[in-house]
Amino acid sequence: MSTHEVPRALMVDGFRVRKSFGFGGLSKSATIIAAVVLTADGLIATQAPATLLVTLPVTGMVLILAAARRHGMSALVYYWAKLAWRRAARAEATSYRRLLLPHPYALDLPGVGASSTLIKAHDPTTGKPVGVVQDRATGRMTITTLLAPGGSLMAPTGAVRSSLRTWSAVLDAMSTDEQIRGASVTIQITPGAGEALGDDVKARQDPHAPQLAKKVLGELVRTTPHATASVAPWMSVTVDPSASANPPTDLAEQVAEALKVADSIDLSGTGTDIERRATDIDLRRLVRSAYDPDVFNARDAEFEELSWAECGPQAADDGWEEYAHDGGVSVSYVLREMPRRPIAYSVLLPLLAPGRFQRRITLAYRVLDPIEGEAVLEREISHAHHTARATAEVKGRAKWTQKADVQRAEQAAAQMAGGSQVVDWTLMVTVTARRTADLPAARQELERAVKATRGIRMRPAYGAQAAVFAAGLPLGYSPLVKD
Repeated sequence: MSTHEVPRALMVDGFRVRKSFGFGGLSKSATIIAAVVLTADGLIATQAPATLLVTLPVTGMVLILAAARRHGMSALVYYWAKLAWRRAARAEATSYRRLLLPHPYALDLPGVGASSTLIKAHDPTTGKPVGVVQDRATGRMTITTLLAPGGSLMAPTGAVRSSLRTWSAVLDAMSTDEQIRGASVTIQITPGAGEALGDDVKARQDPHAPQLAKKVLGELVRTTPHATASVAPWMSVTVDPSASANPPTDLAEQVAEALKVADSIDLSGTGTDIERRATDIDLRRLVRSAYDPDVFNARDAEFEELSWAECGPQAADDGWEEYAHDGGVSVSYVLREMPRRPIAYSVLLPLLAPGRFQRRITLAYRVLDPIEGEAVLEREISHAHHTARATAEVKGRAKWTQKADVQRAEQAAAQMAGGSQVVDWTLMVTVTARRTADLPAARQELERAVKATRGIRMRPAYGAQAAVFAAGLPLGYSPLVKD
């Protein structure tokens, strides 16, 4: 087996985009809307036939845009989003400037983080402080666990398989807990200038070591100063305390309930080392350093007195394809499509490799409960069969891609019947450049890393740069968690 081969047991598959059955490439909802609009055009034409000269071309153009694809989405959705963003930009709704105003929430975080607030709590199980982010609008609470950076590339195949099975058991536990609304795992890679590597080597070097060993280490430190990076992984779990059988009444009980639910998630055996629960200082550091990477390695004392609002940007501009903030400008990409073939468990390794720019990779999860998951898969099987049958009736046979899609839908249902879980998930990546002039290089570095995964397709988060940027931070926001 070559160094690039992965055992079949460590390959994963079963990725599928939700699809609905419609006419001519339209979704089910778009087909219903089109039928209603055409019916309305016909009714109007019975009284004024000349209106068809206007209504039919307009309706036809809208239907063509709805059926066409642009960057993996409906062209109608894409252009409508772009129009909405331009309107917001003209109204200056895409720009944020922190001002001191008498309104009590005037200094909140911008965008999707505006309803969040930071609570400093005490964890009775460890006796240490813990930071809890509360969403004032929904009452949900997010608890973040700091993880120790590590990997399993050098681990035996059996150990990796055991870790994958244990992680599957963790997702299974999430599916039956009504209080867990979603979870995300984030890895932030901040490149270093090399001083940390030199200091670490100097502190750990044996003064009695052979001169040759000292020379080799010195040469290594001197020639690879830009290969060092700080890796900060964490896992955030969003909990709804009010979903308990006995909903807590006050804030203290809600925090205690959220901590109890978070403690029920056992990550032992998943190949992940837990460092500790994130404190309020840790959360301030993670959020503030995302907007201003220069302060990532600052001392804890510099974050103790920061209010939650001060962890956000002084100023920010949400562009169509970039997000400018205090310490630079960022570009966020979202998942467009996963490969239709089995992929190696280490497929994300190119995205996790250090580069010139700070990078943040986030996997967001929402595990469907067994009843909802079964209903979703049965509906997907029906849609796949209807699409293949409709094509066969028109063209004489179904497309091979449609037949394969039917097989994947049925395979997913068979896997669920065997005990697997249905998971809504997405992948988000944000890269931050310190200067606007470095943005093209940062974008190119990220695109090359995505291509190196050999199959994963991603696209810029058009018109949603600020939201995706915030989704990678422990702010309690996830695009998969719905009200």
